[in-house]
Amino acid sequence: MLKNLKKIALVALSLTAVMPAAAQDLLANQAPIDRKMRAIDSIQLNQMLESEVVQQSSVAQLYDDWNNMYSSHQTTLPDSLLIDLRDFAMPTPSRIITSNFGARWGRQHKGLDIKLNTGDTIVAAFSGKVRIVRFEPKGYGKYVVIRHPNGLETIYGHMSKQLVSENQEVRAGEPIGLGGSTGRSTGSHLHFETRLCGTALNPALMFDFHNQDVVGDYYMFRKATYNKESIVATRLRGVSGQGGEDPTDYAQLAKQKSQKQSKQTARSSRKQSQQGAYHKVQRGETLSAIARRHGTTVDAICKLNRITKKTVLKPGQILKYN
Repeated sequence: MLKNLKKIALVALSLTAVMPAAAQDLLANQAPIDRKMRAIDSIQLNQMLESEVVQQSSVAQLYDDWNNMYSSHQTTLPDSLLIDLRDFAMPTPSRIITSNFGARWGRQHKGLDIKLNTGDTIVAAFSGKVRIVRFEPKGYGKYVVIRHPNGLETIYGHMSKQLVSENQEVRAGEPIGLGGSTGRSTGSHLHFETRLCGTALNPALMFDFHNQDVVGDYYMFRKATYNKESIVATRLRGVSGQGGEDPTDYAQLAKQKSQKQSKQTARSSRKQSQQGAYHKVQRGETLSAIARRHGTTVDAICKLNRITKKTVLKPGQILKYN
C-alpha cells in the first residue's frame, strides 16, 4: 500500500514538473474560485428558499375566509403575484376551445369553453382543497370550485356528475367530475375558469389547451399589464385557427336567437296585416310619397281610404295603407 502511494506521489510530481507554468497558475487559482462559486450557489439557494417562504405567506393572506356559499367572492387583488404552475394537470385531454374568455353576447364570458363528450373525465388542474360542489340550473349547472396553494381558484362547470365533496383534499390530475351539459348550456363542454381573489383571469394566460401544457413553470400576474397580456394570450391560444373550432354551442344559440326573432317578426307582420296599418299625414306629404314610404301604391291607398288621387291631404289626417 505504501509503495503504491509513493508511486502516485512521484507521478503527480513528475506531471507538475512537465506542466507549463500557465497551467500550474490556473490550478493554483482554481481553488479559491471553486470556494467562491459554492458560496454563491449557497446564497442563491437561500434566496430561493426565502422567496418561496415569502410567496407562501403572501398567498395565505389573499383570502380572508373559507366558505361554501360564493363561487367567486372578490377580495383585494395584489399588484403582482408569482403563480406557481409546476404542479399541474390539464383538466381535460381535449385540445378544442369552442369559446374564448372575454366579451360575448353583451356580457363577460369569464372562462374558456373546452369541447368534450358527456361522461369524459375532468381532473383537478392543481392540488388543493374543494371549496364548493353545487348545482346551479341557470348558470354553471353541476360545478366544482377548488382553491389551490398557488393562490388560484379553479372552477369546472356544466358537469354531468361531480366526483368529489366539499372540503376534500385533491391532487393535481385527480378525477373530480364527468363532462356534461347541465345548467345554461346547449351542448356538452367544460367551462373552465381560473380566478385570483375572486377575479376571473384568462386561463389562456396559463394554459395552452392546443398543446396540452402550461405556458411555463410560473406566471407573473401584474395588475397594471394584465388586460393587454390577456388579449395577446387569446390571440395566441384561443379560438384562432390554431387547433380550435368554431364555437358550435354558441353558433347554435345564435341560430336559435335568429329563428326566434324571425318568428316574432312574422307574428308581428300578420298581426299588423290583420289589424291594418295607418299613416299620419305630415305637412307637405303627397299620396305618392306616402305610397313609396310604405311600399304600396297610390291606387291601393285610395281604395282603402275611399278617396281619389285628387283628394287634398290635410296635416294630421290618418290614412290606412295596409
